Amino acid sequence: MPSQEIDIRYVAKLARIALTDEEVEVFGRQLGDLLGHVEALSELDTASIAATAQVVESRNVEREDVVSGCLERERVLEMAPQAQGVYFRVPRIIAEET
Repeated sequence: MPSQEIDIRYVAKLARIALTDEEVEVFGRQLGDLLGHVEALSELDTASIAATAQVVESRNVEREDVVSGCLERERVLEMAPQAQGVYFRVPRIIAEET
């Protein structure tokens, strides 16, 4: 249990959350357990560990740009759900003014 007591009702009021007496008791216990775990973690020696924003290394996956042939316009338009002439027809997203 942390050395400081946290006023659960005050925190709930700041968050604009209405809590029953039972919820105050349950959440108080849970918050105490959570703070206890954080206190235990703070006792670990992390001086030799580099600061990082992510646990798993992330990197960009890149590939070589390879020039290749294009699909034929007629063939692509044949596969389109709707076509109008040499264009794709898509649903209207902006209503006309009346």
